[in-house]
Amino acid sequence: MESAKIEISVPKEMIIYVNSKDKKEELKRNALILYPYIKDLTISHGRAAEILGIRKLDLITLYNEIGLPYLNMDISEVEEDVKTYQAIQRRIR
Repeated sequence: MESAKIEISVPKEMIIYVNSKDKKEELKRNALILYPYIKDLTISHGRAAEILGIRKLDLITLYNEIGLPYLNMDISEVEEDVKTYQAIQRRIR
């Protein structure tokens, strides 16, 4: 992964949190920067992982560790998916 430097403005109180040289913290920060673009479907988890230079599963695991679920469905969405699956199964038989 090729890196580029950018300058961003943050509140002074954030500097100690953003200016880490730890590679894992840097990866986490960059993953968090990408997360809104995953959430609004601008990019996929796979593309974000590619940008970060890691495997998709590693990115999903990282997000899970910080409380951002890979699947974010409420019960009504799950129930709808089950109904769709059942309808397909009935057509196959």
